[in-house]
Amino acid sequence: MGTPGAFNYTVAPSPAPLTDDVVRRALAPALRARLLGAGLVVVGVVVLVAVLLGWLVSLPGAAVTVLVALGVLGVVALLALLGPRHWVLRMDADGYRVRGLRSAQARSSRWTDVLDLQAATVQGARCLVLRLRDGRTTTLPVDALEGDREELTELMTAHLDRGHGYRRLR
Repeated sequence: MGTPGAFNYTVAPSPAPLTDDVVRRALAPALRARLLGAGLVVVGVVVLVAVLLGWLVSLPGAAVTVLVALGVLGVVALLALLGPRHWVLRMDADGYRVRGLRSAQARSSRWTDVLDLQAATVQGARCLVLRLRDGRTTTLPVDALEGDREELTELMTAHLDRGHGYRRLR
């Protein structure tokens, strides 16, 4: 406790310091797994239908083998696309870039062109919306991106503040 008349206060932790490093965010692991599972089902069904059609029209065994090999190549392509963590959101000191998200009207912009950052719910999904000076927006579904949504919001706010030349009071 303190002495009578003294102020008791707590110091809130300051946000993580912003470095000049590039911040990259990939798709959330759960979303990548869901896409991979759906793709595997589609490839499996296509191979099964192709093999059944080959059996019905009496294709030679070599043709069926080629169909199965194409299915295996489809699985390898799916793993190559969804296995590694390819970035979907990239932020640096100058601006941001978004790829692979249909919700992004503006795919990239400089921080100086961003009017504000808003939290919104779009079609039931939690999103961060960056409004640009020219009227376009970039909508980022935070649950579709890896990592913590509060950390993403803090990083984006820090980049935006630094891009506009603002400094946080402590």
